[in-house]
Amino acid sequence: MRAVIAFSALIRRPVQIAAAIVVAMSLTSAGAAEVINVIMDQAKIAPVPDRTATLVVGNPLIADVSVQAGGTMVLTGKGYGVTNVIALDHAGKVLSDKLVRVKGPLENVVVYRGTTRESYTCAPNCERRITLGDSPEYFETTLTQTAVRNNRALFGQAPPPGAR
Repeated sequence: MRAVIAFSALIRRPVQIAAAIVVAMSLTSAGAAEVINVIMDQAKIAPVPDRTATLVVGNPLIADVSVQAGGTMVLTGKGYGVTNVIALDHAGKVLSDKLVRVKGPLENVVVYRGTTRESYTCAPNCERRITLGDSPEYFETTLTQTAVRNNRALFGQAPPPGAR
C-alpha cells in the first residue's frame, strides 16, 4: 500500500508543477503588454483611457504622472523600481491598471573607488551624474556644483575662467 501512495504522489507532483508553469506563463504573457518602461529622470508620454476621472500612482517615489490636454499623460521616472498607474472613472471603476518600470539610463557608467560610488553619463564624453546610490560626498558635491551653475545661468553671471 505504501508503494502505491508513493507512486501516486510522484505522478501528481509533476502534474502540479506543469499546471503551475502554465498558469504563471499565462499571467506573464497577459501582463507583459501592460508595462510602461521609463528611464529615471526622463519622461514618457502615454495615452489616458477614455472617461478617466482619476489617476492613481502606486508609489510616487518611483514615478510621477501629470495629465495633459488631449488625453495624454506624462510619466516621469523618480526612482528605480516598479509601481503601477490606475485609471478610474467618475464612479470609481478601474479603467486600466498598468505597471510602470523605472530603470537607469543605458549610457550610465558607475565607478567604484573602494567603497565610494560615482556615476557618470558617457554619451560620448563622460560627465558627472547625480544618481541614487552614489556616495553622499560625491552626490552632494555634484548637486552643489549643478545648483551653482544653474543659479549663475538664471542670474546671468559668467562662470569663472576654466570652469565648465
